[in-house]
Amino acid sequence: MLTLTSPAFEHNGTIPKRYTCDGENVSPELRIGGIPPNAKSLAIVVDDPDAPAGTFTHWVIWNIPPSKAQILIGAKDIGTEGMTSFSRTGYGGPCPPPGKPHRYFFKVYALDTMLDLLTVGANKTQLQMGIEQHLLAVAELTGLYGR
Repeated sequence: MLTLTSPAFEHNGTIPKRYTCDGENVSPELRIGGIPPNAKSLAIVVDDPDAPAGTFTHWVIWNIPPSKAQILIGAKDIGTEGMTSFSRTGYGGPCPPPGKPHRYFFKVYALDTMLDLLTVGANKTQLQMGIEQHLLAVAELTGLYGR
């Protein structure tokens, strides 16, 4: 069974400031377990469904080798990065408006192929369309952050 954890925060726990726009704005360490033996690649999406204008995408990355079961803090060059709701590629940490904490869903997808037809800068919707026919397993880690 595919799993996703982080030493930075527990499931449904508070995301430390370091990984947000109020801190260093670097991606947290992620640990992926139970990767299916026939997986050819991994993909990660981080989004916030509580954003005022609708779901806000903070990270889109695919073609991560299954050997990268531990993604280090501020990871770079581990896969192909897509466009976020910040209108740029790369990780953009939680940055909610003041008020109630938002939920941030870190999702990892194990795929039976590399998504070579997707180009750098593809968005979450395009990635999800590419994943549809190739999904082996999915795991989720939820973190909370408020200001």
